[in-house]
Amino acid sequence: MTGTAQLERGEVIIPLPPGQVCGELTIPHGADSVVIFAHGSGSSRHSPRNQFVAQGLQKTFIGTLLMDLLTEAEEEWDSKTARLRFNIDLLAERLESALHWLRSSRLTRGLRVGCFGASTGAAAALVAAARLPQLVKAVVSRGGRPDLAGEYLSRVQCPTLLIVGGADSAVLELNRMAFSTLVCARRLEVVSGAGHLFEESGALAEVTRLASDWFSTTLAQIQEAGQS
Repeated sequence: MTGTAQLERGEVIIPLPPGQVCGELTIPHGADSVVIFAHGSGSSRHSPRNQFVAQGLQKTFIGTLLMDLLTEAEEEWDSKTARLRFNIDLLAERLESALHWLRSSRLTRGLRVGCFGASTGAAAALVAAARLPQLVKAVVSRGGRPDLAGEYLSRVQCPTLLIVGGADSAVLELNRMAFSTLVCARRLEVVSGAGHLFEESGALAEVTRLASDWFSTTLAQIQEAGQS
């Protein structure tokens, strides 16, 4: 379903054991699913690439939650040390906290949930999906490092789409290796000529189209299975 979606949008606070992080929740009227975004290393919920994809999903009546994975104090320390952005276990725990928050929130309880991860955020999304299969029903990775999910890769149960730029040769090879390890329903899509950040003309639009199709199809199949 596409068209002009009426949106309910707002800043949210997601509680964590060491504090809290901020998020931006957008729910189109009539949405029956929501996608949580896990940004890449050194980024935040304001990532322009994730914002672009999120807006595309919203046009297909899919809700989105863009969140920070680190607290303000952690971000300040990480900007000097770059130590936390590659701590996949920590990032996955933050996603898991947000997933539980989505399940309990008035606006999102009952919605089917997918994860969209970029760079190291993709590994965190896959780890969270493996740990919480009852909550995460689909995953999309954009220019991700799924290899960093390690032993959790073979435990992912939900449909998983890996999107990689054709010119991002090193990451493409890592994704091919991860693809062979995944045992869930999966697909690898290569965007011809695109680099790691998908800055080339039309590249990010293609990522958005692929992600929208994947989430719309896989999450709809879950609903149909539940009604059969």
